Amino acid sequence: MISLPQAAPRVAKLTALSIGVALLATACGGSSTPTSTGSTTPAASGIACPAPSASGGATTAAGAGGSVPASTTTTDTPLKIGSLLPTTGSLAFLGPPEIAGVNLGIKEVNDAGGVLGKPVEVIHRDSGDTKTDIATQSTTALLGSGVSAIIGAASSGVSKTVINQITGAGVIQFSPANTSPDFTTWDDKGLYWRTAPSDVLQGKVLGNYMATCGAQTVGMIVLNDAYGTGLAKNVKSAFEAAGGKVVAEELFNEGDSQFSSQVDKVIAAKPDAIALITFDQAKSIVPLMTGKGIKATQMFLVDGNTSDYSKDFQAGTLKGAQGTIPGTFAKDDFKKKLLAIDPALKDYSYAGESYDAVNLIALAAEAAKSTKGTDIAKQLKAVSESGEKCTDFPTCVTLLRNGKDIDYDGQSGPVTFSDAGDPTEAYIGIYEYQDDNTYKPSKEEFGKL
Repeated sequence: MISLPQAAPRVAKLTALSIGVALLATACGGSSTPTSTGSTTPAASGIACPAPSASGGATTAAGAGGSVPASTTTTDTPLKIGSLLPTTGSLAFLGPPEIAGVNLGIKEVNDAGGVLGKPVEVIHRDSGDTKTDIATQSTTALLGSGVSAIIGAASSGVSKTVINQITGAGVIQFSPANTSPDFTTWDDKGLYWRTAPSDVLQGKVLGNYMATCGAQTVGMIVLNDAYGTGLAKNVKSAFEAAGGKVVAEELFNEGDSQFSSQVDKVIAAKPDAIALITFDQAKSIVPLMTGKGIKATQMFLVDGNTSDYSKDFQAGTLKGAQGTIPGTFAKDDFKKKLLAIDPALKDYSYAGESYDAVNLIALAAEAAKSTKGTDIAKQLKAVSESGEKCTDFPTCVTLLRNGKDIDYDGQSGPVTFSDAGDPTEAYIGIYEYQDDNTYKPSKEEFGKL
């Protein structure tokens, strides 16, 4: 892994995260606070998660009809957006929905006449993962093409290798999936933004949820990078605050292919539940655990590995396992639009966040009357708060061009930025695996940072 110098914090960012996370309760039965005991509870004892919610997620208002008025300000330099999203590496499964979300956003912006009188251009490049230097090469190519903003990376570890390169060039880096809390205090010159909430929120939801399911002890297998260790820290904090105990926490590094040692040590601790904080290494770890008697209902996955495993495992392998993914559940009409862009889509993780990133950048450019990255960044917070609610580019840009202030709420849920460029409120979706090793929405937790 590449070691980066400690970045100087922005004062506003410290303030943004100094307030705690307030979670709203979901309707569920059973005790939400386990009691800690001196003896070890047999594996899977007491695991009984709440039933799925009757309905899921926030709803978004329909966009207004009618034609979009022409922009009163035009630009000689069209808005050009790059994407730095994974088509190879350990997060490659996230690439298709994220790229589809970007392409859908670009299509809808251009169908409405584009930004400042010109169609928006998009250039896609692979981010790879932290085992390669693909992200640096792709970033250099995108910056050389004159992009004003880069959507990506998906991996927090990858973003750490290119954030200084991007923001140092005066270009916006806008991630739809970075969740490491480290970015909240990064010296990014006001140019780093994200639609995915910090893992302070996902960690609290997962830690509390395992407690709600009756687990008194938890073991964790954790990817040793910014994403894995940051998320694990917040899961542990929440679970212990609920009265539970983390009895094993085993690390592995990106590029490792053998996980028997970590699995054996976690199982030896006899935890009620096991949190897998990994990327696609779960394909190797899950069979090792089930082969040693761990039940799927004891397994809790996260956004880095909650994926379609129908072609990887025998039927029933993951039935009853659960996973968390930041963002509200993808709605049927949004899925249909994404499938029109990419008919092969099977996952929708972070598609909404990617789509929202495009819309927010385009709307901020309109508000700034400029396609320059530093100008656009100064308007991103303004278009996300304290104005007339709108949920798509045509509706929002019509309001802007009519002199109105707007408050964009998107497919990922409400979008309101802190001065740090972080969402201040978000949903965390909880999903349950079916007999075919695919996952379905179960319930949502809403939280504020």
